[in-house]
Amino acid sequence: MTVVWINGAFGAGKTTTARELIDLIPNSTLFDPEVVGAALPYLLPPKHLAEVGDYQDLPIWRRLVIDTAAALLGELGGTLVVPMTLLRQEYRDEIFGGLAARRIPVRHVLLAPAETILRERIAKREIPPDLPDGEMRVRQWSYDHIEPYRAALAAWLTGDAHPVDTSDLTPYETAVRIAEAVGSGDVAACDIVQTPEPTAETLAAGVLLFDEHDRVLLVDPTYKPGWEFPGGVVEPGEAPARAGMREVEEETGVRLEDVPRLLVVDWERPTPPGYGGLRLLFDGGRLDSAAAAGVLLPGPELRAWRFVTEEEAAHLLPPVRYERLRWALRARERGSALYLEAGIPVG
Repeated sequence: MTVVWINGAFGAGKTTTARELIDLIPNSTLFDPEVVGAALPYLLPPKHLAEVGDYQDLPIWRRLVIDTAAALLGELGGTLVVPMTLLRQEYRDEIFGGLAARRIPVRHVLLAPAETILRERIAKREIPPDLPDGEMRVRQWSYDHIEPYRAALAAWLTGDAHPVDTSDLTPYETAVRIAEAVGSGDVAACDIVQTPEPTAETLAAGVLLFDEHDRVLLVDPTYKPGWEFPGGVVEPGEAPARAGMREVEEETGVRLEDVPRLLVVDWERPTPPGYGGLRLLFDGGRLDSAAAAGVLLPGPELRAWRFVTEEEAAHLLPPVRYERLRWALRARERGSALYLEAGIPVG
């Protein structure tokens, strides 16, 4: 089972290409995530929908795309062809990482016509006459997303996906190119760590490492959105502090000689589909300039790392993780560990 994800700007011809592609790849099925967006008005209150400008910004949309794709492959097997624009890297991480957690590899293809060609196609694009928002709004939507598409190209998209220049290709010719590239292996599965989804509460250990300016090290996982502390799930029979030391070495190449000191124990409440559990943060100490310069990111698990101030961390970490960090820094200053529930000290 595999997914061929066809990415590209709005108006690049993803859906028409996908329809041609399922005739060229044996045992393949088309799944258009637009149907998930179309279902949301029947599932969510109008006020909730009105608060977002794009269905992709809704966590429920991203979860349903993952779950529906996995369910379709479980039912039908083979290859799932998915035409969908993904311009935000954190959404790509969440969706592709969620599929990887289900042992479903993703082959990421980018339709990349020249921008002049793209604008011409948007201008000539046929709009269904029954759309309530009207033809002008739909076209303007496509034009408005050219700049975010250009930014994604410059930042991460071309390095992640297999590009196909469709400037002079018909949808069928594009589909032939994709089928050949998939069949030959030129479109490799995205290099994402396949972290199994938990089936119960988990115990996880993170380690805070500091530079000579007392900035804290954060890492950017490829398989989920948002920055994180070095660390991971504690294996059965493993001491939490030792698990944190192991994860630090695996993720960054930094070998800690001393067992780190506990800073916070945080109970993370279960939020479906997650199970929550205990999250421990330890003080891994200060790295000198030579050790900090030697931080490595082995393997496909992490994309980047950086030392940040507490203020900078507030813009990178999800709120719950930031609160955990904030109180861990206070505990480090005071020299005594804290117990938290959902990021709030109690007791």
